[in-house]
Amino acid sequence: MEMSTEKTRYSDAELQEFKEIILAKLRVAKEELAALTSSLSSSNANGTDDTAGTYKTLEDGSATLEKEQTNQLAARQKKFIDNLEAALVRIENKTYGICRETGKLIQKERLKAVPHTTLSIEAKNKQY
Repeated sequence: MEMSTEKTRYSDAELQEFKEIILAKLRVAKEELAALTSSLSSSNANGTDDTAGTYKTLEDGSATLEKEQTNQLAARQKKFIDNLEAALVRIENKTYGICRETGKLIQKERLKAVPHTTLSIEAKNKQY
């Protein structure tokens, strides 16, 4: 039976489905963050004492760059985790999947691709 009124929120069953997607992404994201964090703490362990001075300087430079990149990745991963956790809160409040600009439901396909989004494609396109 097709209802003529536009849906204003996702059903509990749909919210549960999104919750499982988010929880799975959270698990992976937390594992990746843990890996990044442990690589940051162990990156000082590759002793380069036996190499000549010039190589050491080059290596230190690339190690520093690598560390910065890893730090950036870790920061991005933390932000992603925060966003996913915020999405879980919205699921609890039953406000998940509602565009914060238009107040309309965000398309299911978009939510499956970007489960922490708070903007519909329509609203996102308006930003540019």
